[in-house]
Amino acid sequence: MTRTFIALERDEPLQHHLSETIRRMAQALPRLKWADPASVHLTLAFLGELTDEQLADAIQASGEAACQVAPFRYRLAQLGTFGSPRQPRVVWAGVDEPTGKLTHLQRILTRELEQRGFEMEARPFSPHLTLARVKEPLSAAELQTLQRLLADKDLSAPSPYYRVQHLSVMKSELSRGGAKYTSLRDCPLGERPA
Repeated sequence: MTRTFIALERDEPLQHHLSETIRRMAQALPRLKWADPASVHLTLAFLGELTDEQLADAIQASGEAACQVAPFRYRLAQLGTFGSPRQPRVVWAGVDEPTGKLTHLQRILTRELEQRGFEMEARPFSPHLTLARVKEPLSAAELQTLQRLLADKDLSAPSPYYRVQHLSVMKSELSRGGAKYTSLRDCPLGERPA
């Protein structure tokens, strides 16, 4: 069984922007569980534990979806949280992709996976990169600090644009030291699978 998800990776300038944002926020809110910037991906579909046959189907679906969308660009554009404002669960960086190709790619990928028997999430796609998870309730002072950071124009400044060239089928291995991610297959955008 292989714990699997399908995602978009990022390049060096976007990685640097992400690292700086996480570093600055983590200094102000050290109790949050901050993501390792090297392991952050833009997830399009989480599939969970797959058999070898299911993994082959996921790779095929990813290749079919990728070939139907031309390469595009996105950037990180704002910060926000999931959960209630009084008790957020996740701190995230939002994605700005003005052409709509990202959402189109995710819809095609969902359709291709569903045609192969995968159950997909019912909630709408909300493109983001998870920066931190909130494991314990925040104090009033920490909530104020978080709100100040979310409103900080320097932290929320757009990142450089990243050109998406492929969709990645990723393997996730969980350990005490955190998750390790490995790309099992990169599916080029705009090209028919071999």
